[in-house]
Amino acid sequence: LAQAEPSPVAQHFQSCSADRARMGRMYGKGKGIATSAIPYRRRAPTWLKMKTDDVVDHICKLARKGLTPSQIGVTLRDSFGVPMVKTVTGNKILRILKGNGLAPELPEDLYCLIKKAVAIRKHLDRNRKDKDSKFRLILVESRIHRLPPPPPPPPPAPP
Repeated sequence: LAQAEPSPVAQHFQSCSADRARMGRMYGKGKGIATSAIPYRRRAPTWLKMKTDDVVDHICKLARKGLTPSQIGVTLRDSFGVPMVKTVTGNKILRILKGNGLAPELPEDLYCLIKKAVAIRKHLDRNRKDKDSKFRLILVESRIHRLPPPPPPPPPAPP
């Protein structure tokens, strides 16, 4: 059987399929293709001298100071040279915090979005005519509503 030549419309979509990864945002300038590459090896690097217990102790200490899991990861990377907590400890930062009873009550992404919405509302109270901020507030609040609700608190232990 002879292969049929694809139609001009099909050829157009085949040529555009590579551009789909660089599709623009609906309400922003970004194209959204920047990512970081995680190392293939899942073991801790050989040059890292910190033990698992030391890393867990640092995580708990930083959490007691009030740092979020992302800030803890940045601090461990920049100050202590820990590239990835999961490769060293076997668990992610949030799981370590949950295991030690130090996890935040609100998820970090929800907390940051609520904080941003409060700041925009405060700005709008002072600048009522700022239409762009009103639009951005609508976008932030729609992102808040798109997130899943936070998990309910565990039931109290029986006496």
